[in-house]
Amino acid sequence: MASSDWLNIRGWMGSIIGWTLDKTHNLMPSSDIGLGPLGSINLQETFSSIQPGLHIFIFTSVMCTVVFATMMITLIIVPYIERKFIGRLMDRFGNTMSARSLWVGEGGVTAGEWWNALPFGLGAPIGAVNRALNKNFGNDHHTESVTRVGDRGYHGIWFLLPGFVAAVADFVKFNTKAHIVPEKADRLVFEVAPVIIISTTVMVYAFIPFGPHIWAANPELSLVFMMAIFGVAPLGVFFAGWASNNKYTLIGGMRSAAQLTAYEIPLLVTVLGIAVLSGSFNIIEIVDFQIQSSDTWNIFLLPLGAVLFIVTMIAEVERIPFDMPEAEAELVEGWWTEYGGIRWGLMFAVEMMRAYAACILFALFFLGGWELPFQDTLIGLPFVGGLFAFLAKMTPGIAILLIKAYLMFALFVWVRASLHRIRTDQILEFGWRYLLPLSILNLALAMIMRVAFWDGAWPFWLAPVMTLGSLAIFVVLAIDEDKEALESSNRIYHTQTLDKAYPGRRE
Repeated sequence: MASSDWLNIRGWMGSIIGWTLDKTHNLMPSSDIGLGPLGSINLQETFSSIQPGLHIFIFTSVMCTVVFATMMITLIIVPYIERKFIGRLMDRFGNTMSARSLWVGEGGVTAGEWWNALPFGLGAPIGAVNRALNKNFGNDHHTESVTRVGDRGYHGIWFLLPGFVAAVADFVKFNTKAHIVPEKADRLVFEVAPVIIISTTVMVYAFIPFGPHIWAANPELSLVFMMAIFGVAPLGVFFAGWASNNKYTLIGGMRSAAQLTAYEIPLLVTVLGIAVLSGSFNIIEIVDFQIQSSDTWNIFLLPLGAVLFIVTMIAEVERIPFDMPEAEAELVEGWWTEYGGIRWGLMFAVEMMRAYAACILFALFFLGGWELPFQDTLIGLPFVGGLFAFLAKMTPGIAILLIKAYLMFALFVWVRASLHRIRTDQILEFGWRYLLPLSILNLALAMIMRVAFWDGAWPFWLAPVMTLGSLAIFVVLAIDEDKEALESSNRIYHTQTLDKAYPGRRE
């Protein structure tokens, strides 16, 4: 039996659509209607023949709309986390423009009392609202220094989300800029490339469940279809780099093609390990396996696979330290240098969407999806177990899944703030020489565990041994230092170049 919760969007939508179609059928005349030489027609019988197909079409369209709207609404938090968390990690506030800027202005600069110029006294209510907002959420504060600085974003009105309005301002800016195609660019490919990138990224979410009852498509091989579509976007990246007729974009496109090829294979092998361990290529069944059959999250059984999935996904979405295809310091902006306006904004949003999808998939594959941490253990506790059972029952699965995804995205931001960009040759060497063999080892471990230890339940010692053993290996490797390698500066993640690079030599 599949996992479930009270937020049964699919059930509600199916009932509403079925009831609507039934009512429509009943309102139609039941008698034959003559059409002269063409004979007659019975509207109820005709509608009955197409009603099942019509129900499927409408229901699928509605669920696709629901999933797309859910993705876009919940995605808003992702750039906000990026802005604010990176600011904290870099020991600064980050962007502080918030909703209060609409009435107090930015830096004390406003448009004045513009509402007084409105005719027929229409501005009076606007002025009253503005004065009320300034009185309660303006610059005045009981602390003199806060009043002098004029920013109460972090002094009592944090709920106005400082920095959030900046995302809206960025969208307005992108949407109003002109679209310019380079004179000697391949116009057709230049225009088609963003469509490939954007459309395939949106299609990925058709197979990603946001909860046990919030998904658009759930074929038996949903994992295979989703990963196949996820791998199409790099083609658009290469096309964009080539079609722009710019040396920087061409280099960025070639780097992207080489990098994504090097990391796509370890990613697919790692995902195959998850499918083998869970015994299914269906994403929802993989989640249900962790929640019900296995009763153990996959991260405790395959910690190596979890690390491999994170690393390869960061490389797939071209985030620091694997952002050499963009590398604004040396390639201006890489493969999307020649794009501007709304196309640049949408491709930037797609980058966030792909990172967001990676975080959701990690939560689904390794963190039990929409299950609360240690849910069964907490429910079984004496005295307080009933309280935890009530919380688990009332909390919708989508809320649990999104919290896990947001925490994973915070990890992505942490990696961005902690690691430097590495060279292209080092990226490829790391992917082919290290991640690919490790992904094959991870697949072998998954096969051994599934064949040798799975008999309807895991042995009680298996998860602790795999988790603690992996942590021990990680600690040993973390404290191990090759002094000779450090002295010669040839470690794969090291960017220091002692001698100038030239063909045939790599430092």
